[in-house]
Amino acid sequence: MHSLFDFTVNDITGQPIALSQYQDKVCLVVNVASYCGYTSHYTGLEQLYMDYKDAGLVVLGFPCNDFGSQEPGSEAEIQTFCTTRYAVDFPLFAKVKIKGKDASGLYQFLGAGDVQWNFHKFLTNKKGEVIKSFPSSVSPDTPQVRQAIEMLLGQ
Repeated sequence: MHSLFDFTVNDITGQPIALSQYQDKVCLVVNVASYCGYTSHYTGLEQLYMDYKDAGLVVLGFPCNDFGSQEPGSEAEIQTFCTTRYAVDFPLFAKVKIKGKDASGLYQFLGAGDVQWNFHKFLTNKKGEVIKSFPSSVSPDTPQVRQAIEMLLGQ
């Protein structure tokens, strides 16, 4: 696989989604967790999505229970949590494995070895190539994230 857009994954309801539907968009791919110290990042991720979706940004949330077992719920529970607590409107997907031999192909492509915790962010360009990565400690509403997004949207 050479691009984010080469993958098909299940959405939060279990329906297969070809990521090629996001071709020509800048994507921010994030492994999310409901019971993490960084869970408040949902607010910043949703704000980024609202601020830039009309310009071509999509935020893609992938729940993951690999780090501290902080996403133990079912997909239905995760969806309810995200929509009721954080009014998440960006696309959410089925839980993924990031660590170990069962790591998802998508995260192997993105750079699973770089992911140290929940809410790691991968930014891809309009061709689906990974351009930048932000660790959990970088909040989505920081100038460095916004500037990177704006640069890619302008290309």
